[in-house]
Amino acid sequence: MKKRYLVTAALPYANGPLHIGHLAGAYLPADIYVRYLRLKGKDVVFVCGSDEHGAAITVKARKEGTTPREIVDKYHTILKDTFEKIGIAFDIYHRTSEPIHHATSQDFFRKLYEKGEFIEETTDQYYDETVGQFLADRYIVGTCPVCANPDAYGDQCEKCGSTLSPTDLIHPKSMLSGSVPVKRPTKHWFLRLDQHEKWLREWINTGKAGGKTRHDPANWKNHVLGQCNSWLDQGLQPRAMTRDLEWGVDVPPEIPGSEGKKLYVWLDAPIGYISATKQWALDHGKNWELYWKSEDTSLVHFIGKDNIVFHCLIFPAILKAHGDFILPVNVPANQFLNLEGRKLSTSKNWAVWVHEYCAEFEGQEDVLRYNMIKKMPEQSDSEFTWKGFQETNNNELVNNLANFVNRVLVLSHKFYGGIVPSVNTELVFKSGWEPDKTGQYNEELAILHHKLEEMGTEIEHFNFREALRVVMEISSAGNALLQFNEPWKTVNTNAETVQVVMNLALQYVAVLSVAIRPFLPFSADRLRNMLNLSPVRDNGDLLDLLNELVEGNPVVQPNHALGVSQHLFSRIPDEVIQRQIDKLAATDSANQNADSNEQPSIQYTPVKETIQYDDFAKIDIRTGTILSAEKVEKSKKLLKLEVDLGFETRTILSGIAEHYPPEEVVGKQVIVLANLAPRMMMGTESQGMILLAENSEGKLSFVSPTEGWQNGMGVN
Repeated sequence: MKKRYLVTAALPYANGPLHIGHLAGAYLPADIYVRYLRLKGKDVVFVCGSDEHGAAITVKARKEGTTPREIVDKYHTILKDTFEKIGIAFDIYHRTSEPIHHATSQDFFRKLYEKGEFIEETTDQYYDETVGQFLADRYIVGTCPVCANPDAYGDQCEKCGSTLSPTDLIHPKSMLSGSVPVKRPTKHWFLRLDQHEKWLREWINTGKAGGKTRHDPANWKNHVLGQCNSWLDQGLQPRAMTRDLEWGVDVPPEIPGSEGKKLYVWLDAPIGYISATKQWALDHGKNWELYWKSEDTSLVHFIGKDNIVFHCLIFPAILKAHGDFILPVNVPANQFLNLEGRKLSTSKNWAVWVHEYCAEFEGQEDVLRYNMIKKMPEQSDSEFTWKGFQETNNNELVNNLANFVNRVLVLSHKFYGGIVPSVNTELVFKSGWEPDKTGQYNEELAILHHKLEEMGTEIEHFNFREALRVVMEISSAGNALLQFNEPWKTVNTNAETVQVVMNLALQYVAVLSVAIRPFLPFSADRLRNMLNLSPVRDNGDLLDLLNELVEGNPVVQPNHALGVSQHLFSRIPDEVIQRQIDKLAATDSANQNADSNEQPSIQYTPVKETIQYDDFAKIDIRTGTILSAEKVEKSKKLLKLEVDLGFETRTILSGIAEHYPPEEVVGKQVIVLANLAPRMMMGTESQGMILLAENSEGKLSFVSPTEGWQNGMGVN
């Protein structure tokens, strides 16, 4: 067991506010994990801060006709305030524009330079002749070579998630002037990632590095390992660690050729975790090196899936090249959250902005937190809808949790004047855990102990949705405890048993007041106040609670005076939700009007490399009819088709499940590539390929012969 934890959350760019995708992706899971660790009495530091460098900042400044400094000052304040309002409890929220960060980043570069970790290369890079400037990755847009998205950036396609280089783009153009850039030579320092490939592969897949076990790969998410191995399998290449920019961290001036060169943002930004820790240590009289250089520290990075490669390959390579730093024990990256059936888009304002939510739903911050946990994209993309938000609040938070708490406190005041009753622990009553089960007082406390441990296990494995489910099971069992025993009917005829039931129900509420703290911190505080208990200290209170329960001791003692019951959650009416739906509809309408005013254009997939006629002549294309279709288990994209080729029937797996339901394709006449080598897919051998057309929006359409055409005929 490690002595301490250093937890980081991805540094948000200080060029815009926070939306719910950011919240569900990195910040809420990190906050839950940290709050839980604190409840267990762990030594933990939670750092984050605004990423205030890189091309995205200067692009925003140009658009708004202002300076990068004014942009970062504006959005740093908005981000910091938003995090505080939604209850993300950082130990420090820092800035990469601070002098301590510039000095730390330059020290890193200097150390790597002195150790010979860089190679200097002069390469051709894009240059905007109109503005007279080399173009950093985010200054260039073009067509993605992987998915044909026309708005891919020079470092990444935000549609398919592919990591790119500017020279990969098709039809590149400058974001500064809109002109087509030209290539010019410029010198930069490249980190030799290829020299780190062997140990990175071993570390990612076995957890071992330098002869020591650093992490357990079984605890890493499959999509994280998969993306890392995909990069490793392609072979790591040297990556430039500097850029030609006006805004950013200077390359140390004593290095020859450093004039006009800034550090690459993906060298500078993750070092922001270190500089933030340094500042926190200075502020609190601590030793920052214990959290970054001691093998007794667990380093955990919370990020979104678009940052996996940088945190799992590039930053670890930088840390190990430096030589003094520990490596992360886990990088639990979440996938993407969609909104009302579409991808979140900051440029099109298709988002729920967290600062706007906090203003419009004041006092209901935990409702959003609860919904984000329920929809957290832990293993695959998920979706937020306003109707789902309403239903979750009304059915789960109000009807389950708030209803249970209210019933217990109201009945306790009615029956006992707000004083916790004493109990005869030998009495038997109907348990709330199973309809036909009876229990005794100490047995119920033992179950509560087990549930808290189960919650903790799920959190420690980064399964936050499951952890929340376990917590809500306590509330559901509490409601059932009341319903099965009906104390309002038997308080006069079986008073002693009712005392046990009501005392136990109060123990449930007290346990919940601690258990919900990582998930719903504002509600936990209100609940403690209703129980007239001291606030949760975030310093071992869960550990204390577990110790009491395992000993069979009550959490709230008999004769304790309770506080006044209040509404923990309230129902959200239809009209409130409709206002939010209307706001999105107005955004959609504005986007459509803007699109209609633009000159329409079609983005064509690039023509593939030329082949000879003899190559084409080898292809055997036939007509066929789909006889049956069914979805392939555990696959979102594949349909299993039985296709009649006239002379035989083939099984073909086709990636059309997201475009056509199975029943819609049965009977369709199709064109089949018949002599494609069979391929095993999802445990089934696919014996050919269905030919389809794809438009610029990625929609698929069958290519079919004239209706009634005979099966098995050749297509020339």
